[in-house]
Amino acid sequence: QVQVVESGGGLVQSGGSLRLSCAASGSANRPFATTWYRQVPGKQRIFVARILTDGRTNYADSVNGRFTISRDNVKNMVYLQMTNLKPEDTAVYYCNLLMGVNIESPSYWGQGIQVTVPS
Repeated sequence: QVQVVESGGGLVQSGGSLRLSCAASGSANRPFATTWYRQVPGKQRIFVARILTDGRTNYADSVNGRFTISRDNVKNMVYLQMTNLKPEDTAVYYCNLLMGVNIESPSYWGQGIQVTVPS
């Protein structure tokens, strides 16, 4: 069973930085895509950043230039370095693993981790 665990969240002042980590275990295969999403109460979960198996990355416009997604293949970890944090970045952040290129491919979610940037 694939497990996904996020860590590194917390409370940080506006303009500060945090690094989220996503640890994956239980699969011999590397995910096709690892994606960070975030969600605030009462709203839909939205895309933040993605890294593909070939290393390509893409970002939501709202975080582009402030957030950086990276991967450590040896440790099976994906990181989200967040800088110049703003109150609107406050959310629960989720890590998702998509194991293949098809929509039917297995997809696994972590439990989410809170990031709070007070206004």
